[in-house]
Amino acid sequence: MSHIMLETNTIVDVRATIVQTIRISNDVSVITLNCPSIAATAKPGNFVNVKVNTTTQPLLRRPFSIHNVQGELIEIMVKSIGCGTALFCDSEEGSTVMVLGPLGNCFNITDHDFKTAILVSGGIGTAPMLFLEKTLAAQGKKVINLIGGRTKNDLLAQNLSNCSFATDDGSMGFNGTVVDLLDRELLGIEKDGPVKLFACGPNPMLKVLANFSRENRIACDVSLESVMGCGIGICYGCSVEINTPDGSVRTILLCREGPVIDAKLLVV
Repeated sequence: MSHIMLETNTIVDVRATIVQTIRISNDVSVITLNCPSIAATAKPGNFVNVKVNTTTQPLLRRPFSIHNVQGELIEIMVKSIGCGTALFCDSEEGSTVMVLGPLGNCFNITDHDFKTAILVSGGIGTAPMLFLEKTLAAQGKKVINLIGGRTKNDLLAQNLSNCSFATDDGSMGFNGTVVDLLDRELLGIEKDGPVKLFACGPNPMLKVLANFSRENRIACDVSLESVMGCGIGICYGCSVEINTPDGSVRTILLCREGPVIDAKLLVV
């Protein structure tokens, strides 16, 4: 096992055993890994970079949000969209993979005075929400999940609670986007006290949500998606532009200063 120091976190590169693989939709699986050293320090919003097999094809690791932590186990939600993720989803229980983590920053759940957390996700963006929900609930926060997708087949709510759904085609729940659903539900939710939004999903959805949170003056954290080759700031493959307080734009590496950012900083 190797160790890397990145900012204030200790990152480990460990060989982890695949304990269980559960397919939760046609193309999405939840994979459980025995990974004690990462489970011990992971926080909601962190991710891992996984070498899906021992060969050079595919060469690069794949990044996955930490979906859940249970004792020495971590769970990750994997969508099969290419050769690497397909290989990973088809891995046999008992086989091993190299896992680098925990990487990135985490959702900010301490700096804002809020009573209710609204978790807004789209598609595979529900991946980090179970870990976040459990952590918030342990702090006594009320948690509401708003989940969107193009159709009912895109909705992923594995083990999440207090869920409402939105679909673009109206095949399940509210007929519209998940931000439209948030707009409809927000007034009733705010009657119970201050709220904060936490979001993950397609970048176009996050940009709409960022505008919504600014217009309504609601604190909001968004977890961005990007291609990440190394996960530790060497390859520069995950550079994104963000706003700064003085009105300029600067470039950050999402693996080092993200994947979670304040929605006010998102360039829309």
